[in-house]
Amino acid sequence: MDSEDLKLLLMLDERGSLSAVAKPLGLAVSTIARRLEGLETALGLRLLDRRANGVRLTADGSRIAALAAPLVEQAAQIGRAAAALGASSAAGSVTISATDLIVTEILAPALPMLWQMAPGLCVTLRPQGEVVSLAAREADIALRMSRPEGASLIARRIFEIDLGCFASAGYLAGRDPASLRLEDERLLIYDDSYGPIAELDWVAKAGLTSAVALRTGSTRALLQATEAGAGIALLPVPFAQAAGLIAVPLALAVPPRPVWLLTHRDIRRLPAIRAAHRWIAAAFAALVPR
Repeated sequence: MDSEDLKLLLMLDERGSLSAVAKPLGLAVSTIARRLEGLETALGLRLLDRRANGVRLTADGSRIAALAAPLVEQAAQIGRAAAALGASSAAGSVTISATDLIVTEILAPALPMLWQMAPGLCVTLRPQGEVVSLAAREADIALRMSRPEGASLIARRIFEIDLGCFASAGYLAGRDPASLRLEDERLLIYDDSYGPIAELDWVAKAGLTSAVALRTGSTRALLQATEAGAGIALLPVPFAQAAGLIAVPLALAVPPRPVWLLTHRDIRRLPAIRAAHRWIAAAFAALVPR
């Protein structure tokens, strides 16, 4: 019996599908399935209920997952403690999970700044929309749009990104943006991939729910759809302006989106983690003039 396989069982219980387990680990679904089958064999129990619409845990599987949770957490604590005990400088490696746009438009262009600040640091940038488990070491640092719950996490609000509604010149077709009634237009907005973000409440309060024609968790998809003339999109102001899109005046302002920097308590004082924190804050600060 492999403790890593118990971790997979616990993740399946929490996330509900093999694909949701495989994606953050960078593994194939078939690999996850094979390892869970091996766990069933080792324990002599049927842990998975395999159906046409997916895989779920049996009653025995749920019981074993509950028993495995403390063991998986202890193994993660050992890994974090070993990293803390072995770290004596900013040299090392840090895995950062963030949305695709943050990785490609903010962090990646700021890498020269990182290596000026911490030349020996190796960084893994993972563009992920879903929330990863810092306790399970799926990442060392996560950047998220909503503050998660959890006493084991240190959450720091490092930035606020202004949002607004934007359209392309092609979509407007000569119309004055100030004359538009958004409820009569096609509205392109975020879905709930990032959790309970304030923009979704804004759509409801502004009476625009019926105008929504697209929901997506991808800012890049919203940008490209807007540039193609698909509709009026709710977008971060810096990226919409950089794309040459036209602002649409709003009667009710969209609340700014906070960016939260998350780290597990056990590793927050590691020199590599602290160096990465300083770099991330500087990368977002550099976004302001852009």
